[in-house]
Amino acid sequence: MSQDRHEAAVNGPVDAAADAATRLLRVVSLLVEETRPGRASRVGLHSHFERDLGLDSLARVELLLRVGSEFGRSLPEAALAEAETPQDLLRLIDRASAARLSAAAVAPAQAGGPISLPEHAQTLVEVLEWHAERQPQRRHALVYGDIDAATGEPRCAPLSYGELLAESRRVATALVSRGLLPRQAVALMLPTGRDYLTSFFGVMIAGGIPVPIYPPARMAQIEDHLRRHARILANAEAVFIITVPQARGVAALLRSEAPTLREVLTPDDLSAVAMPLLYRPAATDTAFLQYTSGSTGDPKGVVLSHANLLANLRAMGEAVAATGDDVFVSWLPLYHDMGLIGAWFGSLYFGMLLVLMSPLAFLSRPVRWLRGISQHRGTLSPAPNFAYDLCARKLADADLAGIDLRA
Repeated sequence: MSQDRHEAAVNGPVDAAADAATRLLRVVSLLVEETRPGRASRVGLHSHFERDLGLDSLARVELLLRVGSEFGRSLPEAALAEAETPQDLLRLIDRASAARLSAAAVAPAQAGGPISLPEHAQTLVEVLEWHAERQPQRRHALVYGDIDAATGEPRCAPLSYGELLAESRRVATALVSRGLLPRQAVALMLPTGRDYLTSFFGVMIAGGIPVPIYPPARMAQIEDHLRRHARILANAEAVFIITVPQARGVAALLRSEAPTLREVLTPDDLSAVAMPLLYRPAATDTAFLQYTSGSTGDPKGVVLSHANLLANLRAMGEAVAATGDDVFVSWLPLYHDMGLIGAWFGSLYFGMLLVLMSPLAFLSRPVRWLRGISQHRGTLSPAPNFAYDLCARKLADADLAGIDLRA
């Protein structure tokens, strides 16, 4: 090999890496200039997106979309959850495959068909029991979860009414065996997925009060995240928190700020053999507590009874003429009332199929939302204004190929 060719072979990767770093920093600098003009001079490979550059979660969504467009790469969801600096993004860009815009191979969902409704149910637990007794095999949800390495898209798994009730009863039995008493609060800090659904109902079946808390976007910040939410745990007098395994290490820190907290649990801890339980929630019992974030002051909790929720669900269903023939497609967070009450509980009550993906799945690739509606023939899919704006601004004509929203 000649010296010139040898130098080209050696210098090629170095030049490519330097070029990638320059292009990335240019993208970051432009965004920072638009959103935080006074911080543009701080941009470097090791600048912390939030601490140094002031980029919040939505700004990071915008950044990832711009980076993906600049490099023609489809960045993994881990980029939004884990990347703290441009250097982190460089590593993810290097590993990312060329952007794939084709949909993952998932069989289209079929609506369950018309059914009668649990009009006499007085609690959400009775609603689930009503459906599970009459149609245990009917699909309640298609849950998009872990990323498939081959397609780069979330895997989809069905969950029937019978499965949801059976798994929730096992969670309930495990909680009672650990000492949970009726009307005690249990915090849930889990990502969207099957574990969240079964844990939420497990707490209610056990007679406890679920307290949903939004999970951290980045596991690297889980300690700070939990510290910020310790006031919610203290205010609710939560005795347990069900969360991700990474949170176990900060349990001692939480107990000093939330003295009623007895144990930090993960879904894997809560799979006992289901047994009959003595306590049955009543219509006037608290179904769950919904909190403000508490980031700017003392957290404020709203008490929602089973009667409150069922009255709300029945009124919403009447307003939109919801039936079991509908398909509800949602990426809305399950700690927020629109996602929790409107999407999940509404689908549960009216027997419509719920196609559920995580907020992270939508934010990292907004086209997934529209593909979900198209592929599964979705008939209901509300979202806040920014979601429509994001799709209008960021999706190219090629992204929309084959998408049909006429259902």
